[in-house]
Amino acid sequence: MSGIFTKVFDTPVFKGKISFPTGLYIGGEFVKGEKGTTIDVINPTNGELITKVDEALEADVNKAVKAAQKAFDTTWGLNASGAQRAALLNKLGSLMDKYHDELAAIEALDNGKTFGWAKGTDTAFAIQTIKYYAGWADKISGQVIETDENKLCYTRHEPMGVVGQIVPWNFPLLLLSWKIGPALATGNCIVLKPSEFTPLTAIRMCSIIEEAGFPKGVVNIVTGYGPTAGAALASHMDVEKIAFTGSTLVGRKVMEAASKSNLKAVTLELGGKSPSIIYDDCDLEQAVNWAAHGIFWNHGQACCAGSRIFVQASIYDEFLARFVAKAKSIKVGDPFAEDIDQGPQVSQQQYDRIMSYIASGKEQGATVATGGERHGTEGYFIQPTVFTGTTPDMKIVQEEIFGPVGVVIKFTDQDDVIKQANDTSKFYGLASSVFSQDINRALETAHKLKAGTAWINCHNQLHANVPFGGFKQSGIGRELGEYALHNYTNTKAVHVNLGHKM
Repeated sequence: MSGIFTKVFDTPVFKGKISFPTGLYIGGEFVKGEKGTTIDVINPTNGELITKVDEALEADVNKAVKAAQKAFDTTWGLNASGAQRAALLNKLGSLMDKYHDELAAIEALDNGKTFGWAKGTDTAFAIQTIKYYAGWADKISGQVIETDENKLCYTRHEPMGVVGQIVPWNFPLLLLSWKIGPALATGNCIVLKPSEFTPLTAIRMCSIIEEAGFPKGVVNIVTGYGPTAGAALASHMDVEKIAFTGSTLVGRKVMEAASKSNLKAVTLELGGKSPSIIYDDCDLEQAVNWAAHGIFWNHGQACCAGSRIFVQASIYDEFLARFVAKAKSIKVGDPFAEDIDQGPQVSQQQYDRIMSYIASGKEQGATVATGGERHGTEGYFIQPTVFTGTTPDMKIVQEEIFGPVGVVIKFTDQDDVIKQANDTSKFYGLASSVFSQDINRALETAHKLKAGTAWINCHNQLHANVPFGGFKQSGIGRELGEYALHNYTNTKAVHVNLGHKM
């Protein structure tokens, strides 16, 4: 029997009690791991223990895959119509709406993001995503292809079977929805591993999925570490596809494991070092606001963060002054306090990583325009940080920091900035943004940037029906929109002979 996590919240922004099992969710049941080991879940606000959850090892992943395969063969896959899948996904979305505040509170507690952002963005977007894919479930169709009058040819888009999914810690609930939405809509069964740093919303979702009426084994959640549970999932011979969101380094390992096992299909949404380009004809106030949102949203823990901010020379000084003031105005503190913009980083490990990059920037001669230090005396809080005076070879310019640290870089003309913006393109190509009132220049620049997303006069704008993904080492395949459905089906061509004779 797995344990139960119970907590009473009495905060300015949320009051209520939560209680749910902390076991592995396999075959519609909460169970303990094979070895009975657990994972500590730490509160990033103060470094204290929130609870312990059961740890999945290879044997537990094997059980989850078997449960998923049984469901696929008996109650899901081609055994459940698109209309049935749509009804269940719609019910799931409605139940998530019912538990909206509770899910947001768990996310804020576990991850450290503010309750307001968790409620207004993460949970709301997750619900939208599930309901969006509910709309697709009965619209998965192939084509009739004309050949000749004595033959009927058509295609079917069939579910793959058991798919593995590994989601990161920066948007735990939201990215879970991005993964399970298209997979369930197309009829696949799932074994999903959340991050060991932030497993709680995924575990809470198990009971909500069960309440929605999904058959046992359709969705299985295994909480474990990457080198054990994650590796077992990526290399499993009975998993037909693996989807991973996380770092480029780990993405390579996932792809290697997939290729060395059964050559399973792979989609990867990986790291980025996204440029924001500020031209001298921009709406300066809006450019400052969006650029700040681009880098400091979610405490900088976003793969698409606009961490390299290129500003045209003629407005550089004014932009910098306003941008620094904006960074200084960001309120850092308890995620459950009122009027807080930025909570702690997710873990001690991530805090240490970000602070090492800040130290590197200082050591390599960059200027700290603001920030550059920890905030407070406990927890994993870091001041919003802006560097200037950088050179292209500095680590803070070239490498993904994944924290509230941006660099502001001066440029002269359009050709110059496109060259600089694409300088990390051999590694990253996830997102970009351009700010200009000249729509022709903005579009021309956006089209020349080597990135999967180009925002014009905004940043970090995502929608359930618009694809998201990267070029080069920022990933393979696309999340969201109709495009994501293609990741979860096999195309079969059927030839029917109506009159050809041998």
